[in-house]
Amino acid sequence: MENPMKLFDKVNNWIKNSVSLKLMVITILMLLLLIPSAMIERIISERELLSEEAIREVSLKWAGSQQINGPILTIPVVFDETHDDKTTRATRYYHMLPEALDIIGAIEPQKLKRGIHEVVVYKSDLELAGSFNISKKIVEDNIVEIQYDRAFLTVGLSDLRGIKDEVVMQWNKERLTVEPGSKIPGLIESGFTIDLPPLSNSETQKFDFALDLKLRGSQTLSLTPLGSVTNAKLHSSWEDPSFNGNFLPDERDVTESGFNASWKILQLNRNYPQQWFGSEYSKSIKESGFGLDLLLPIDDYQKSMRSSKYGAMMIALTFLIFFVVEILNKRKIHPFQYILVGLGLCLFYILLVSISEHLGFNMAYLISAIAIIGMISVYSFSVFRSRKFSILVFIAMSVIYNFLYVTLQLAEYALLMGSIGLTLILGTTMYLTRNIDWYKINISED
Repeated sequence: MENPMKLFDKVNNWIKNSVSLKLMVITILMLLLLIPSAMIERIISERELLSEEAIREVSLKWAGSQQINGPILTIPVVFDETHDDKTTRATRYYHMLPEALDIIGAIEPQKLKRGIHEVVVYKSDLELAGSFNISKKIVEDNIVEIQYDRAFLTVGLSDLRGIKDEVVMQWNKERLTVEPGSKIPGLIESGFTIDLPPLSNSETQKFDFALDLKLRGSQTLSLTPLGSVTNAKLHSSWEDPSFNGNFLPDERDVTESGFNASWKILQLNRNYPQQWFGSEYSKSIKESGFGLDLLLPIDDYQKSMRSSKYGAMMIALTFLIFFVVEILNKRKIHPFQYILVGLGLCLFYILLVSISEHLGFNMAYLISAIAIIGMISVYSFSVFRSRKFSILVFIAMSVIYNFLYVTLQLAEYALLMGSIGLTLILGTTMYLTRNIDWYKINISED
């Protein structure tokens, strides 16, 4: 009977010298290392949630995102309504939108900190001007009275805490006071109201208005195109605006010193009329908004998350480098050494997200890449006992990390860059291993 020790030695030698088995072991190790990679992605998501929580906390104390709706002119109309042969009086609200609405605004951005997180807030100085024309007759059955003496204006604001100065309405050169709250909550949930002088006593049916609004908010400013023709012009010193909503600017000029943007929107561009009864168009009005977000230049958490998505590829390429060098150098690498290298690659992403919270993504990437490339390259010298192959590992890993950085910067071309890079890597591997006879290969100690 064969000695068990000799059998063990044979199995051990087969494990050490079999290329097929080594590839199988490396593949299994790569799959196992996807577990810490997934855990790292979860850590990045948790840190991003903490950042979003910091933004919410600052917004609660400063003011949240702002959407401006209005002004809307509302006239109470009394009707006779008949039900079961009984006639009763009921009041319905008739809403009118401006014939013209011009919005001119200056936005002053600020960065506030909550712990290690930065939040973008702003102060804005907005001027709303335009005109209403009430010459169009209200055509409805059973009208008893149109109460022009009880007409009022409503201006909607999503966060009233952002108002920091007294608001005064100029109505045909008459100064009117502003009252808090909305009298038409079905149409405008929050805002302020201006009671108008009796419209029937006026010598004209066209009324000009102007309103200065000093408003604070966080990140987003949105406007609503309520005019038959709405013209809006916004400018700011913020160099990274993201224009959003249903309408993009007709003209924009974004430079390192700030931006200027202008919109022209017609009533035909939106899905609600100039006059109507009731609150049926409240949703359409909300959804017709346009404006901008004041974004931080780079969302470091998003870039860290995107880089972690390449974790499997980085592990596979690095293991491929070590395996090819193992074959060319004819020096065995223990699976535990592959594990250490793989854990070092995973550590890169922890370093990246933790350092980027303090120094920004670019500097964090540089520091993390230098640390991991240096650590693995120095370790590879003790593994290969060859300066030439250690330098090869250093160069190859430097190329891989530079390739990943460029891919992250060019998000729109990430697929193109990735496919070209992987093709070049595969071609290089084919070239380096072209003369190897894989059936006769045997890795032995020096």
